[in-house]
Amino acid sequence: MKITKVDVWVLDAGEQRSERHPVCCRIYTDEGFYGDGEAGVAYGTGWRGAYGMLIDVAHHIIGYDPMKTESIWEELYKGTFWGQGGGVVIFSAISAIDIALMDIKGKVLGVPVYQLLGGKTRDELRCYASQIQYGWTTKIGPWGSPKEYVDIVTHAVGEGYDAVKIDFTTFDENGELLPHNVKEGFVDGKFFKMIEERMNAIREVYPDLDILVENHCQMDLTSATRMGELCDKYNMYCFEEPVSMLNPEIMKELHQRVKTPLAGGERIYSRWGYYNFLKDYSLQLIQPDTCNCGGITELKKIADMAHVFDARVQVHVAGAVITNAASLQLEAAIPNFAIHEHHFRTTQECINKLGKYEMQPIHGKYHIPDRPGIGQELSDFAIQTALKHEEVKEYIKAIE
Repeated sequence: MKITKVDVWVLDAGEQRSERHPVCCRIYTDEGFYGDGEAGVAYGTGWRGAYGMLIDVAHHIIGYDPMKTESIWEELYKGTFWGQGGGVVIFSAISAIDIALMDIKGKVLGVPVYQLLGGKTRDELRCYASQIQYGWTTKIGPWGSPKEYVDIVTHAVGEGYDAVKIDFTTFDENGELLPHNVKEGFVDGKFFKMIEERMNAIREVYPDLDILVENHCQMDLTSATRMGELCDKYNMYCFEEPVSMLNPEIMKELHQRVKTPLAGGERIYSRWGYYNFLKDYSLQLIQPDTCNCGGITELKKIADMAHVFDARVQVHVAGAVITNAASLQLEAAIPNFAIHEHHFRTTQECINKLGKYEMQPIHGKYHIPDRPGIGQELSDFAIQTALKHEEVKEYIKAIE
């Protein structure tokens, strides 16, 4: 069996088009099998780069045996020159290819991908309602007042979730976006008073709810320490991306100051990137993104390495439908799974219709699909309405 063609698309995210640009691919074989993958740069700056890089690396796999996923991964990592430099653009492209190849492998063998990873360690995955400062399902934000934060938590709890994630620093009291520079250094005391009022209001109503505190790397060591003290006071589940992920030593120092478990990883790529955070026990919850850390092949190795350092795994899920499906397969198989991220964007119809199959949790839990491969594929609608499309059939040798 050989790879004959790769289609690369930028999908139309409908109402989220201004903020979301899912970059996906489909790999075809000469025996009729195909698999879908996604590059993890659907939001933020960089989707055009990921689209172009995915086209570039797709040329390198034409004619290869799609079952040789390890060999192809090494070729894309070492043979492209820039692969060994890391970064979100090259690793997103490698990830998309790897996910599509694992999808093919599962379909050829007639099994879900989790069987290729060792089989299920659980039948369902506990989920948390993620980024609810923006809204949740039918209740759209943003939120400003403590009461509004309680209301949106109540909305999520009413749908069966016993865990939520909130970035308490995204919006001010009026629901207006806060600039990053007000969250760094010696922050105004009014800022932390606003945060504490929100946390306290939720805790008064939901004393036992698991709350993940998101921070999007918006703070430095000084301000993150104060934020961490609030997380300790209000018994938060974890403190996510408290500081920049570019200096592991800062995360290590913060962990020594704060009792709340620290989380992060959507901006860490490959096992090499994770090693420095794990060897110092800086992160207790790692959050690699299947679609930008190197794909399913690499994520399994990252999760296994985390197991050695007693770290739990919650895969970062903030892209489109392939991201979610591939993550479920991996999380079903690993023994050190913590909780699954069900993102606010993933609850929206404009994203869901990009997939062939409806995949939503029930009462805050996901049941693992048993369809061969990753259990999801791009819908005809997604392909027909794509904003950009490139067909790759020509083999171009990677630089060695």
